[in-house]
Amino acid sequence: MSTTIPFQAIPVDQTDVVYEYGPDSVPDPAVPASHIEEIRLTDSVIYPGTTRTIWIHRPADLPADVEAGVMFFNDGWWYLDPDGDVRGGIVLDHLAATRAIPPLIGVFIDPGVSEEGGQAIKNRNVEYDAADSRYANFLIDEVLPLVRSRHRISENPSMRGICGGSSGGNAAFTAAWNRPDAIGRAIAFNGSFAQMPDGNPYPTLLASEPRRNLRVFIHAAHRDLNWDHPEDNWFAENLETASALARAGYDFRLVVGDGGHSPNHGGVLLPEALRWLWNGPVSA
Repeated sequence: MSTTIPFQAIPVDQTDVVYEYGPDSVPDPAVPASHIEEIRLTDSVIYPGTTRTIWIHRPADLPADVEAGVMFFNDGWWYLDPDGDVRGGIVLDHLAATRAIPPLIGVFIDPGVSEEGGQAIKNRNVEYDAADSRYANFLIDEVLPLVRSRHRISENPSMRGICGGSSGGNAAFTAAWNRPDAIGRAIAFNGSFAQMPDGNPYPTLLASEPRRNLRVFIHAAHRDLNWDHPEDNWFAENLETASALARAGYDFRLVVGDGGHSPNHGGVLLPEALRWLWNGPVSA
């Protein structure tokens, strides 16, 4: 069965491109509102001395006896804020109401903050740009038990996903890459692979490492940072990561948009990204 895509003109000038949101990103009084619980995590074993806020989103009609999937969202409030660029809670409410995705608990996690000399120090880049398993371990060993103590959740890694943008995007991919035993699906919007401390490792790793059971959605912006530079090219690093996924035989999807390093297009794409992510198997 073929799919017909309506004609849409592309912008000639990409200096200030803004995408319009679809109906799944707009509040609708007919869609039942979810329950959102706010939790304050006052310390961490993996990131000692950090504090952060976590929001747990439960769909309004999720039966208590259902083992739900879990979708982590990096940059918690930025992604949950109903007036923000992503509007993750609104999107999850719409998709839950129409059964467009399996029953999911959304977990929105802020980056950690520590205090030094009376000054708040953001731990975002330490957590998100690293190429190791610490952030994934933090989610699985410290955050997931908080969710499990409140809701019935599946222990199947294919029923767990993670989403993020910019540094949160490469963090999402890194978490799934390092812990495919616990996270099987990932969305990376405008990933900051170019600013990982030792460079983007994934073109090499994808070519040399055994295949993981992963399903990945990648978004890149044609005018992302340094898009026409030979080094630190954020656009090119996303394309090269996607190319490596293709060569390694992964089930992935790449969407390239116009405009620069902005959360707008990722936010607009989120409903369809989640539909695609959750309506297919992880790679075998």
